[in-house]
Amino acid sequence: MPKRTLFLNPPSFEGFDGGAGSRWPSTREIESYWYPVWLCYPAGMLENSKVLDAPPHGVSIEQTVAMAKDFELLVLFTSSPGFHVDVKIAEMMKDSNSKLEVVFVGPPVTIEPDKVLNSTKAIDFIVRREFDYQIANYAKGTPLAELPGVSYRANGVNVHNPEAPYIENLDELPWASKTYHRDLNFRKYNVPFLLNPYVSFYTSRGCPAQCTFCLWPQTHSGHRWRLRSVQDIANECRFVLENFPGLKEIFFDDDTFNYRKARTIELCAELKKLKFTWSCTSRVTTDYETLKAMKEAGCRLLIVGYESGDEQILRNIKKGATVDMALRFTENCHKLGLTIHADFIVGLPGETRDTLRNTIDFAKRVDAETIQVSIAHAYPGTEFYGFAKENALVNIGMSDAGGHQLPQVIYPGILDEGEMMEWVARFYDEYYFRPKTAWRIVRKAMFDGPERKRLYKEAKEYMALRKTRKQYVVDHKANLLSKAAAAQDRV
Repeated sequence: MPKRTLFLNPPSFEGFDGGAGSRWPSTREIESYWYPVWLCYPAGMLENSKVLDAPPHGVSIEQTVAMAKDFELLVLFTSSPGFHVDVKIAEMMKDSNSKLEVVFVGPPVTIEPDKVLNSTKAIDFIVRREFDYQIANYAKGTPLAELPGVSYRANGVNVHNPEAPYIENLDELPWASKTYHRDLNFRKYNVPFLLNPYVSFYTSRGCPAQCTFCLWPQTHSGHRWRLRSVQDIANECRFVLENFPGLKEIFFDDDTFNYRKARTIELCAELKKLKFTWSCTSRVTTDYETLKAMKEAGCRLLIVGYESGDEQILRNIKKGATVDMALRFTENCHKLGLTIHADFIVGLPGETRDTLRNTIDFAKRVDAETIQVSIAHAYPGTEFYGFAKENALVNIGMSDAGGHQLPQVIYPGILDEGEMMEWVARFYDEYYFRPKTAWRIVRKAMFDGPERKRLYKEAKEYMALRKTRKQYVVDHKANLLSKAAAAQDRV
């Protein structure tokens, strides 16, 4: 019988969605929760396992620790912002059950395996990058020494087994949605721009794009693009549609869903038969014919990483796209009636006041239904982090005590942390307080009761965060004036 295994996306800051399913670990501007999809594959290989996704289910640290006595193996998915909290939880669980074996997975263990192993004796071993089969095989009795990609201690020395090859046959993996159905309450998962309740899963792994800031391809799933078969994807969609009553949407959470035209059109032909609503990620390199096939197959919304509206910034981050390509793509989406949620980043390499003005003006031309404006974070293990370290641009921690994003990379003499935060606030204000955008939101609220309640809640959360951002800027400016005055006094 395999070890009784608990797969844990741990409790952390209130509203913190960092960890097992989040692409951008932080406390959310507006509450949203992604599925802990990476944990659900190995959990699906072990019948006597359980996935605990603590944040959306409101499970406290104390309640989580109390579960330690019921299991023999703990698999904890950690993130860079939440790592110190995750270590404390692991130690508490180990104190509660001394026989509990603890394994950490997630980007930090791939980036700095020695640092993670040396951080606490509570961690027995880690699995770098993909960890599906290693966890399942260990729970079934395979020794650590025989598991690729594993790091552990032996005779007081850290041992790092050779890297594991990437999983090539994704159809052999269990469906993540079956684990959701077994262990999770799918109504707890909310993303503002998706139809809720929703279910998300992957149709591929890896991303061929070379974006310097992107966490997953550089620390977990790699750049090699591996595909599930069209039939396997359609069968999982059918399972979800039949087993999640009240479901309004399926979201395909691939790094790049529609990277290859022929594959996308083939998949859409199969999805069209099922007659359901779905959304996905998209690059601006997708052409009209592919977008049309997606729309006809039930696609509603695309999450699009525009990142910047400045050509040089796009080159700096190796986006592999241009402003003209992005505008042409956007025009095609609008023509077809596809909704866009647009992602932008403030503070990428080469950022100046002029490039930020270009990006805000570009965003208005895009005129997406919704936007997200994030502060650039150089996550350890990414090319962006190497650039920031080499040029001494890394300034402070990624987040405050509550897990909210802080400006971590600054550009001395060009953009400091206060001005960076000010630009984020300005971006949102200029975008959403335009009459046409405001009317779009009001119109939606007028004719849809559930949508009205959701929008009201989101508006309250947004205005509270807006106030916090503005106070941060005021405090930063006051601190600069105080330092200048003190320096003048010394003179």
